[in-house]
Order: sequence, then C-alpha cells, then structure tokens
Amino acid sequence: MEENYAVCDEAMGDVRISDEVVANIAVIAAGEIEGVSYVIGESKPNEFKNIVGIKNYSKDLRVEVCDRIVSVDMAIAVKYGFSLPAVGKAVQERVRTSIESMTGLEVSDINIRIACVDLK
Repeated sequence: MEENYAVCDEAMGDVRISDEVVANIAVIAAGEIEGVSYVIGESKPNEFKNIVGIKNYSKDLRVEVCDRIVSVDMAIAVKYGFSLPAVGKAVQERVRTSIESMTGLEVSDINIRIACVDLK
C-alpha cells in the first residue's frame, strides 16, 4: 500500500492521516459485523483488534484518499449460513461510519467483494 496522506487543515498546523491508518479502520470495522469471518488480504485473519501497525495488505484491500475523499475496495470471507447481501451491506455501513467519524474524511464509495464462504 502506498504511503499517501489526507491532510486536515487545522489552525495550529496540519493533521496527516495515512492510507494505512484508514485501511486499519476499515478492517477493524468490517470485523465487527456478525457474519464476517475475516477480511481477505489482512495478514492475521480473525485478529481484528491486533492489526495496528500492519503494513502489508494485499491487493484485495485497497484504500485511496484524495482531497479528503476516501474510496475503499475490500474482499471479505462470510461465515456459512449468513445472508451474503445483508453482510455486505452491513460492512459498507459500518466501514463508512467508522472512517468518517474517526478521521473527519468523506467516504465516496465502499466496494465489497465476497470472496468466499467460510465453512468453519
């Protein structure tokens, strides 16, 4: 993942938020949704709370921040028995809310790809 930054102009100086931080927020938010087994491309599936500092996401997780606008593409594994459309929609809503409330950035789109069904 490239080292890009969103710049939030403040009276006392700039606050810079890296794409990696926004990606971490997206992964944690997705993991909070019932029915999500893990995010494809995160390096430690099922350990959503312990990913701070992870730097090597795969191409299955992409976050772009440009002019305070965020775009997210992520792939997830859904637990067997859950409604795929409902889980996907819930992930979109949670990721949007989490990124916007934590960063002050605007989320333009969140594209979710359900890559597999986890039979465990």
